[in-house]
Amino acid sequence: MGAILVIGIVIGMAFSTTANNSTQNVASREVIDRSVPDPQLCQQFGASAIVSDMRVYLTLNPFNVYVTQPTMEPGCVLRRNNWSVLEKRQAVTNEQVKNCKNRMNTFGFTGKIDSASRVVDCVYQNDAAGNLFLNKPGMVGEPKETTDF
Repeated sequence: MGAILVIGIVIGMAFSTTANNSTQNVASREVIDRSVPDPQLCQQFGASAIVSDMRVYLTLNPFNVYVTQPTMEPGCVLRRNNWSVLEKRQAVTNEQVKNCKNRMNTFGFTGKIDSASRVVDCVYQNDAAGNLFLNKPGMVGEPKETTDF
């Protein structure tokens, strides 16, 4: 009976370690952190993110909503006090910084920060919906790094 228990534990451990190594399975924050184009820069100056890009079409007569298939890619959101990283690498202009700062927003980007294919956006932190995964029964509390923005 003990051997069956040990075999079950070993199989379970093998399954859980192989399940998280696939790029098709994004099951943890560590997988997302490793997937961003500039992981060291992102972890030092911000947080890795899953960026969803989709379009919504709204017709008024008749009233209908149409949504495109979203595309998902790894990205990074910088803390407000780390914008100089983008300025030094000429990823944003002074005008973009001024406009984003006036609206109390921050910057997010996809692609390698030093490449021409990068996309940098001024992003707004929306706390209205809240994080429904936090403060559930059995949860210890909100990790500190989630409140540093």
